[in-house]
Amino acid sequence: MGNSSSMLTQYDIEEVQEHSNHSFSQQEIVSLYQRFCQMDRSGRGFISADEFMSVPEFAVNPLSQRLLRMLDGLNFKEFVAFLSAFSPRTSLQHKIEFIFKVYDSDCNGKVTFEDILSILRDLTGSFMTEQQREKVLAHVLEEAGYTKGSLLELNDFIKFSPTIIVEGMTRRSIIYSESNITHEELPLELYRVPPVLCKMELFHY
Repeated sequence: MGNSSSMLTQYDIEEVQEHSNHSFSQQEIVSLYQRFCQMDRSGRGFISADEFMSVPEFAVNPLSQRLLRMLDGLNFKEFVAFLSAFSPRTSLQHKIEFIFKVYDSDCNGKVTFEDILSILRDLTGSFMTEQQREKVLAHVLEEAGYTKGSLLELNDFIKFSPTIIVEGMTRRSIIYSESNITHEELPLELYRVPPVLCKMELFHY
């Protein structure tokens, strides 16, 4: 399993399945291995950032650069463990822990207002102004009992996440009296922030 040209043994499959908390069936792991080998063009047994960027669906995603810091140099076992966060068999707790790592851009165990705002910039682009983004985010934080100055650790993030991370920014959170934005004008991405983390379809198995 160290070299992508080798075949998976039954032991390898069971080991990978255990490492990914049984998020995939054995047949799915075999399919993922085939995809891994296609991406590992160098045949070195791991996937580089450049090889990940060769997947068109990944390259055009607004969060691809953020995910690359978690992806570069993964071997197959790590590759499957990474993808397990997107499996329907994975617990909500695991998904939130994974998303927390994406938002924690400097890997210090805390997520700030600016960290979340930066993701929102990537997802909305020119559709919203910076002032609108800040208003929306400040309002959602306030509803969850936090302020712009709060440092969200994982436990805080778990309480905060159903409002903005897992379900996406709800219409109730976005549309309020101070905003001129209506739900008809909002892009779908705002209702499922961030889409690449909620539904990843880059790797079919």
